[in-house]
Amino acid sequence: MTPRARLSILDFCRIYEGQTPGESMANSVELAQQAEAQGVHRVWYTEHHNMPNITSSSPAVLIAHIAAHTTSIRLGAGGIMLPNHAPYVIAEQFGTLAELHPGRIDLGLGRAPGTDQNTLGRALRRDGQAAERFPEDIRELQGYFSGRSLIPGVQAIPGRGTNVPLYVLGSSLFGASLAAKYGLPYAFASHFAPTHLEAATAYYREHFEPSEYLDAPYIIAGVNVLASHSAESAAAEWERVRFNWVKGFVGRDRYLTDSQVTQIMASYQGQQILDMLQYSAVGTGAQVAEYLDGIEKLSGADELMISLQATHHAGVLDSLQLLTEAWAV
Repeated sequence: MTPRARLSILDFCRIYEGQTPGESMANSVELAQQAEAQGVHRVWYTEHHNMPNITSSSPAVLIAHIAAHTTSIRLGAGGIMLPNHAPYVIAEQFGTLAELHPGRIDLGLGRAPGTDQNTLGRALRRDGQAAERFPEDIRELQGYFSGRSLIPGVQAIPGRGTNVPLYVLGSSLFGASLAAKYGLPYAFASHFAPTHLEAATAYYREHFEPSEYLDAPYIIAGVNVLASHSAESAAAEWERVRFNWVKGFVGRDRYLTDSQVTQIMASYQGQQILDMLQYSAVGTGAQVAEYLDGIEKLSGADELMISLQATHHAGVLDSLQLLTEAWAV
């Protein structure tokens, strides 16, 4: 029997209703510890800014804290939005992590802003054209980690010689093309951008060029997961998740009543937002595992990056338990 794809977790570090940011980060520690105990391959953390319900604005800091409270599970960024930063600073940050926790640190790289345009331009002070330098910035970063800096006389210390593994994140053919050309692993964000999953992963496999970093294609596909003890309880919780998804997406800068959110969900705009959750496994542990088998075949994924969905932290832990038990069967 062919082994199933590896299971990993993408942790958005959500602040659930009534919680503080500190409590959210404590939840992330507990989730990583449970994931480690249950044989999950890795946990990645996202870079988002000015999001009222997400605390992962500084992935490197968060990873350092969680790594100190775990022992073996791989931890990384999924990802660092590289155009927001100087590659040199990211090399120093993740080089520090790699020296502190050898063999455990990953670095996924994206080119999206991870925030709204106001935050991007005025608070982050990011150049509007910075994303155009994404391919060159990856090469610069590789130079720092390998000790072959592209800038004469400049080395990342820590960073030099750590060879932190890099992953290209994307939701289109651009990321697939870049990952294939550079011979790097490719992580597709199908958990919220499902449209091009088949086309992008097929293109990546077909055009992959072996490199010193990777000799064969390696695909990670994102999937939302909500597992419960019955299909009925899973479906009920999923409706609450969908409601919160639309409310957070549309009502970020304004208050919306429950009635207004319900009306938006039934509208064309609401359906477009909900379509972002197309690749979502909802049901019992066995039903979720069966769905994930289908995603693995559809994408050719070597690894599934799971975004655990629930309206409270206990539901996330329960979902992970049910999923890992079913996936091991």
